[in-house]
Amino acid sequence: MEFSKPLAAHETTIPGVVLYDLPVHGDNRGWFKENWQREKMLALGLPDFGPVQNNISFNEKAGTTRGIHAEPWDKYVSVATGRIFGAWVDLREGPTFGAVFTAELDPSKAIFIPRGVGNAFQTLEDGTAYSYLVNDHWSADAQSEYTFLNLADETAAVPWPIPLEQAELSEKDRAHPRLADVTPMRPKKILVLGAGGQLGKALRKAYDGAGSPEGPNAPVEFATRAEFDLADPNAYASRNWSQYSTIINAAAYTAVDKAETPEGRRDAWAINVSAVAKLAAIAVEHRLTLVHVSSDYVFDGTVEVHDEDEPFSPLGVYGQTKAAGDAVVSVVPKHYIVRTSWVIGEGNNFVRTMANLAAKGVKPSVVNDQIGRLSFTEDIAAGIRHLVETAAPYGVYNLSNDDEPQSWADVARSVYHLTGHEATDVTGITTEEYFTGKTAAPRPLHSSLSLAKLIALGYVPEPQDRRLAVYLRS
Repeated sequence: MEFSKPLAAHETTIPGVVLYDLPVHGDNRGWFKENWQREKMLALGLPDFGPVQNNISFNEKAGTTRGIHAEPWDKYVSVATGRIFGAWVDLREGPTFGAVFTAELDPSKAIFIPRGVGNAFQTLEDGTAYSYLVNDHWSADAQSEYTFLNLADETAAVPWPIPLEQAELSEKDRAHPRLADVTPMRPKKILVLGAGGQLGKALRKAYDGAGSPEGPNAPVEFATRAEFDLADPNAYASRNWSQYSTIINAAAYTAVDKAETPEGRRDAWAINVSAVAKLAAIAVEHRLTLVHVSSDYVFDGTVEVHDEDEPFSPLGVYGQTKAAGDAVVSVVPKHYIVRTSWVIGEGNNFVRTMANLAAKGVKPSVVNDQIGRLSFTEDIAAGIRHLVETAAPYGVYNLSNDDEPQSWADVARSVYHLTGHEATDVTGITTEEYFTGKTAAPRPLHSSLSLAKLIALGYVPEPQDRRLAVYLRS
């Protein structure tokens, strides 16, 4: 064992498996090491994997051989005393399935093993103690999610220092399947909540084929309100959250005017804040990524273009609940807050209303002093998928369609023109004039969102005029 070498990380032939050199300090009395030091290890790139259990395997004799077991959690493995030959085989679904890495470990080395990578070792000295931190609690039920590979598999061809016929093996390990018969461990799932709404339907289309052999690896599960009611406390206990990597919350209370009533105020806070707080707590506890959809209504609209760092200044109850929900989500270590404006998708919305009025020959009065951009759900869904799949830096991102900002009256005129009607049939009036004598929530006059941060990550939103024409044709 080498003393006092610097802490260092080494990538291996298996993605996500990282070998570490650990500084060990020794003298005539023995030795001391920091086996796992969170701050230093994070600086080296070790995932903040949140260990919850520490296990030790003591092995009396050299030649004891254990594995190859792939478990549904991450592990950080080290040797407390003695020496091992370690073998790791990628048993995850994907292009690196079957990849092998081997190394000798003594107390001066450690290795991080992601979920789904098979772990095995053979002791090279008597009295070897093998230690591992894991980030989920062991349970008998969890064993059903294990994936195994036979230690003698000819494809992996692990070069065991002590031949297996001379080693100590369990009968279970002798009976595990060869690689050709192994069912790969699937990635953790993405859960989309609010799958019956406008954005939820767009996310279904965006993730069509996900989890299939032809599509992206991560399987996606969709839950409508009937399948996961955010207002029902039992819904949160109905999932085994260790099986998920990401929650996309496409559900929200969006009745802007009704939110100003006593009943609406309670419902808006229940869905947009209290339910979001429950999701945030789950995301923190299980180290999930939480994607949350926000709104331009968190601002008062006095600034012409809103960037991601602008302080909250909501005017009405709906905006207040969305701002509160954003604040809750911001404390989740792995979060994306996707802020949109003027959402248009499959369902009742402004563009459909204008198209119907045009078809009926109605000449409407539409507000001309609220300025912003449309956000088509197809593009919101594509932007969300881009953030998740590219592992973009966590934080807040504005996401709308691009183009010059327009008023609602401008959009209505475009709808009339694109549907073969006279744009001059639309009359522009102020917000104050439009809502005279009506009970309505206050609206921000400027809703345009800066898209620079998202575009810098390689996602370029479609121009709103082009998307509007396509939307109306379909």
